[in-house]
Amino acid sequence: MFKSVGCSVCHTPTINSTQPSGVTPSLGGAAVSAFSDFEVHHMGTGLNDNVSQGTAGGDQFRTAPLWGVGQRIFFLHDGRTNNLLTAIRAHASSGSEASTVVSNFNSLPAASQQDVLNFLRSL
Repeated sequence: MFKSVGCSVCHTPTINSTQPSGVTPSLGGAAVSAFSDFEVHHMGTGLNDNVSQGTAGGDQFRTAPLWGVGQRIFFLHDGRTNNLLTAIRAHASSGSEASTVVSNFNSLPAASQQDVLNFLRSL
């Protein structure tokens, strides 16, 4: 469900390889299941905090890695919610690259939405 609704477009399950490591060679070139593309995306008016960082405007954010999201108590860039469903739905607003994905998620039956939430909590 995570992939089928489109979450994995930005929250990419696995990045192909890490940089070479002189400290722990076995970790160099390893796949990383960070669930992020580490790119900066427009997230629309709903998440806009009017804080510019570098060339990113107030509605642009680096895709947060979901690795460990099941252990977090606050979500989104500013910790505005402790509810994972609220965090998902907050991704949809005017100008957000994730609005279609959230619409896809909202179209799922309640049991399938719960499957996505359970998957995220397992990370």
